[in-house]
Amino acid sequence: MTATPDSTPEIRTISVAHSPDSDDAFMFYGLATNKLETDGLKFEHTLKDIQSLNEDAKNGVFDVTAISFHAYAYVADKYALLPHGASIGDKYGPIVVAKEQRSADEIGKMKIAVPGELTSAFLALKIYEPDFEYIVVPFDEIIEAVQKGDADAGLLIHEGQLFYHQMGLYKVLDLGEWWHEKTGLPLPMGGNVIRRDLGEDLMKQVSKHLHRSIVYSMDNREDALAYAMQFARDMQPELADRFVAMWVNDLTLDYGDRGREAVKLLLKEGFEKGVIPHLVDVEFVD
Repeated sequence: MTATPDSTPEIRTISVAHSPDSDDAFMFYGLATNKLETDGLKFEHTLKDIQSLNEDAKNGVFDVTAISFHAYAYVADKYALLPHGASIGDKYGPIVVAKEQRSADEIGKMKIAVPGELTSAFLALKIYEPDFEYIVVPFDEIIEAVQKGDADAGLLIHEGQLFYHQMGLYKVLDLGEWWHEKTGLPLPMGGNVIRRDLGEDLMKQVSKHLHRSIVYSMDNREDALAYAMQFARDMQPELADRFVAMWVNDLTLDYGDRGREAVKLLLKEGFEKGVIPHLVDVEFVD
């Protein structure tokens, strides 16, 4: 019997998409810089803003993608949630700001600049107050829109949450604080999802490596932060460090019961308030 030469195992490419924000870049550091053995899987990274990723997910463009939980309501048939990689704020979240001190009770009478209708921030604000006027503005131009008077208030996500007061703006409402008072739960903003048609075994294998990447970044925080800084839109290192610490935490490693319950409740409330047209079956890859 003649021996056959060892055949080289076929490498499977997995397309991964996430936003260029410092917290996402931090999470994917281990994989994006080839620091980890990946068992014959090759991870190909694409960076896009979250609004584009939400739209792409509707068409199942990427195998794995970051997504707003609000947008997940419209792609749950194609994608399952990974049990890690989420941005969840515990007692903090998106902030409504204005040029002068205003009460949260006035939100229904304001025109508000929002970062996109599929963002979880928009969903949370609609749950708080279903009836307000709004304009959609790129998230990094919202502070300027409020300063110029294009809107009475702005809904801030990302690093604007940390320095709006330096721009002469006042907090009207922190949606994470309000949500915690209302439910006792953290407020989920975004997570990572994986295409169901990859099949159960491959979904679990990919999930394992993505989890390892988050652990690797947390264990090598300084290097991961230095890598993430190149995507930090001219943020000072201390500010980027604070931002990453807010959105990459224990709930990122694993939602736990509180995190999973929070996602289900956010989407259920969105349905009950008429923002989401159907009840969402929230399913995690275990």
